[in-house]
Amino acid sequence: MPLSIIRQDITKIRCDAIVNPTNEYLSPGGGTDAAVHTAAGPKLSEACAKLSPCVPGRAVITPGYNLPCKYVIHTVGPVWQNGTHGERELLVSCYTASLALAKKHKCRSVAIPLISSGTYGCPKDLVLKIALETIGRFLQENEMDVTVVVYDKDSYALSRELADEVTAYIDDRYTGDDEPPVMKTNRPTLSRRRMNLSGNARCDDSSPMMQSCAEPEDMAEMPVAACMTAPSETKSRKATLDEMLRAMDKGFAETLFDYIDAKGMDDVECYKRANIDRKTFSKIKCNKNYKPSKQTVLSFAIALRLTLEETNHLLNTVGMALSRSSKFDVIIEYFIKNGKYDIYEINETLFTFDQVLLGA
Repeated sequence: MPLSIIRQDITKIRCDAIVNPTNEYLSPGGGTDAAVHTAAGPKLSEACAKLSPCVPGRAVITPGYNLPCKYVIHTVGPVWQNGTHGERELLVSCYTASLALAKKHKCRSVAIPLISSGTYGCPKDLVLKIALETIGRFLQENEMDVTVVVYDKDSYALSRELADEVTAYIDDRYTGDDEPPVMKTNRPTLSRRRMNLSGNARCDDSSPMMQSCAEPEDMAEMPVAACMTAPSETKSRKATLDEMLRAMDKGFAETLFDYIDAKGMDDVECYKRANIDRKTFSKIKCNKNYKPSKQTVLSFAIALRLTLEETNHLLNTVGMALSRSSKFDVIIEYFIKNGKYDIYEINETLFTFDQVLLGA
């Protein structure tokens, strides 16, 4: 997925670049900085000495040497005073400058820690929030896989108010043993879709994603239900299996694109808001029988700001539904019911409760 959060030692991550929070002189310090220099070997210090000094909020790049990454991006974060000395702005600058360098060097995957949250004393919850917001804005305009790395569970903290609200919601609704009834909903009307949903379609990265595949003119505003093939109009006999199959509801891909049109959203905006990579979206677009995971379906539901009924309708297309026997589902339900559709905030919460994240 484009943006994820993991607990891991950043020096062990295989990616194009890792970000190393350091000091102005780029000399081995403590915490992550020391670990990076130790893992990379002495040549890293030699390369850093040639680039020193580096002012707070800026970033420089060196080879990764013995690390399992091609590059190390070094950035100088702020020392926390009381939050009124430009600390937030400098943190935003650190993440922005680091991502810009990664883009310049054509990096496809980057691992970034919580900058200045160790010896420099910046509040971990603030740093995580700034990281997710800044990276999220970058990914709206760029294609890259970015992983926010935290060392252990003490390295982050969800806002106390949100944590308490979600915990109370889980305690009130999470049962662990019951399944809600399948929910029905009004379906979006069909629009003339620019998509290729042929079951035998071939689709690769070299072909344009937004291929034209218009619906017939007289179907442009026809309700989805009206577009299903009706059973034979005979009065006495039962419908044949073939007729019943032709009268089935639409599948996931067709329903998804109907919702995208009904919500007035374009395809690129949708998959970026859903934290879905372009390749996965292209596969969905080219295969009407695509079978997504539950988190992928819910990622699109969040991106499209679907109601609970609409969310269950989309889930029903792949034989799923929100369940109160799943803590993951209950957390998603909390955010939808409260009209909170920030996927990065949702993923931060899911991460806090040790649940799988949204995206693909």
